[in-house]
Amino acid sequence: MHFVRVACGQSVAGLARHPALFWGMHSNERAATVRATAPGGIGNLGPGLDILGCAVAGIGDSVVASRIQERGVRVDDPGHPALPRDPERHASAIAAAAVLRLANVSDVGIALRVEKRLPLAGGQGGSAASAVAGAVAANALLGNPLEAPDVLRAALASEERLSGRHIDNLAPELFGGILLIRSIEPLDFIRLPVPAALRIVLVHPEMELRTAEARAVLPAAIDRAGALAQASAVSAMVAAFCTGDLSLLRGAVDDRIAEPARAPLLPGFTRAKRAALDSGALGCSISGGGPSAFALVDDDGVAQRVLEAMIAAYDANGVRATGRITCVDEQGARVEYDGAWDTSR
Repeated sequence: MHFVRVACGQSVAGLARHPALFWGMHSNERAATVRATAPGGIGNLGPGLDILGCAVAGIGDSVVASRIQERGVRVDDPGHPALPRDPERHASAIAAAAVLRLANVSDVGIALRVEKRLPLAGGQGGSAASAVAGAVAANALLGNPLEAPDVLRAALASEERLSGRHIDNLAPELFGGILLIRSIEPLDFIRLPVPAALRIVLVHPEMELRTAEARAVLPAAIDRAGALAQASAVSAMVAAFCTGDLSLLRGAVDDRIAEPARAPLLPGFTRAKRAALDSGALGCSISGGGPSAFALVDDDGVAQRVLEAMIAAYDANGVRATGRITCVDEQGARVEYDGAWDTSR
């Protein structure tokens, strides 16, 4: 197994059994019902297309998993009327089934109830959060036979089927923090420090853009100048996080690949980005595949001004938007066992 890395390259094995995922249970114990929650996330994080992402504190998706007599995975509540109950098509169920497969378990049945809080096709890592929560819940229900890297692989089986083979949302939502993805096979990523002053302004215009559609418009190739600019931008962002000097983010949140291709699909985004930068944001870009947009700031007062300016800019473009001020979620997915939560919620 390849170890994940933290703090700018220090190699450790500690995340193999991430404490939030394995709290309170031993491998020979099996709960009747568990509830797992995964936060939302920002994939790409500006110029970091498929390689840089962060978990976002606040709302997330939860999956309640219960044992049933029949074998396999069943979806009792998909979490939203627009989501399928077919376990072959729901993110959480695909991931839960992958856990059963990776754990070599064929005689267990799992029923899932999904609590969907992240927007559908909103660019806030919603499908990834459902997949992570489904994988974590299924693994916990079985008594945690899989270590965290294989839980991630189970979630990836879902994301790969529904939107593409990338983990810049999955891995941060599972492990928390800001992650730089080096490779998927072998699994290798770096956990970057999170400066205490970092704030995220996240704005969601009332529209949907599915990840598959957003990826379809990406260019097949870029020129050398564009590649060098993109590499420089990602490097500057990593330097900002590692040194804690957030001023280095100015001019670094500069995506030359995905943003120019996707911006025409997102009415109001260009105006909202300009408003964010004019209001003091260190940088602004499309969150994941869109339509949500994010801005990075280092001051709570500035964050409020940026939030109001971005919403007003969308409104001026005839697009209703909502938003919030948040920060990086450094914990990632978490699981609660029998009786630790209210099933009536």
